[in-house]
Amino acid sequence: MSKARSDSNNSMQKVAIIGASGYAGAELVGLLSKHEQAEITHLVVSENSSSEGKLFSELHGRFQGVCDKSLEAFSAAWFDENAENIDVVFFATPHEFSADWAKAFVDAGVKVFDLSGGFRLKDANDYPKYYGFEHANTDALTTAKYGLAEWEADNIASTNLVAVPGCYPTASLLCLKPLTSNGLVAENSLIVVNGISGVSGAGRSASLATNFNEVSLKAYNVLQHRHQPEISQEAEAEVIFNPHLAPYKRGLLATVTLQLKPEVSTEQVAQAFETAYGDKPLVRLVNTWPEIGNVAHTPFADVHWKYDEQKQVIVVSCGIDNLLKGAASQAVQCFNISLGKASEYSLINN
Repeated sequence: MSKARSDSNNSMQKVAIIGASGYAGAELVGLLSKHEQAEITHLVVSENSSSEGKLFSELHGRFQGVCDKSLEAFSAAWFDENAENIDVVFFATPHEFSADWAKAFVDAGVKVFDLSGGFRLKDANDYPKYYGFEHANTDALTTAKYGLAEWEADNIASTNLVAVPGCYPTASLLCLKPLTSNGLVAENSLIVVNGISGVSGAGRSASLATNFNEVSLKAYNVLQHRHQPEISQEAEAEVIFNPHLAPYKRGLLATVTLQLKPEVSTEQVAQAFETAYGDKPLVRLVNTWPEIGNVAHTPFADVHWKYDEQKQVIVVSCGIDNLLKGAASQAVQCFNISLGKASEYSLINN
């Protein structure tokens, strides 16, 4: 049993964040700085990062006075020196880094919450196709548990390696799972997911493709995006995923269209969503189509649906903040579950 799980119910957890200089890493710092059971002991960047030695608040000015720790560079020597004194590590890193290093941390008794895609797909053969590398730790891949907080609490609580979902899959699966898990979807239904995200989803590194002067609303990576197999895997149904990039900073909207079985009624659909989320404070079943402005800078997911019984067609839409519910705040939900607390602990009215 890991240190983080064996003594975590009421004790302070010593936390390291690797990839702290990026957008998701910065959001983690903000959330965990206010968490009553988290002590951030290390903020870590890549080995050759130009940010090494700088104060975190120099890179992210809104955290001045909140977190003024220095950024350390990761290396094998850093791991050897510090791993035994850490309870929990959050990876906000490139996918290959987590695939290479997660097992080492777990073996050292550290609980890992991985915000990259290094452990989201269960089949190691999918990584060369969708992520461009051969997975280095297939044994760890078999033990990793998917961290969709509202649906996987038991698995999250029982593992030392949590694969925090991608932002598009989070919104898409919150739409789909009340339907697929209740057997309401028509056999061989065409399931189409249209997603749109702000440019912060591409990360903090400068790129012409995500420059505001260059970005226009456009589809990209259609039929080959790495989140398509993730959504299909966790929905247990094949989906077609059409991602879009839009010229705004943050926020994500996923809209799912599919056909239900002929006998399914509107009342059954309503019951499925109410049963799934009626006791989940961070998923709000709203009465109008979700808007990015209502979820940006929050940990909430807003979900709305409309069902045409005559055509047996349902459309479900979910809006989230891609850096929070789609990354950092969901990772904190998973952390809370591992502590034996409600997943929304410290995230509402914080």
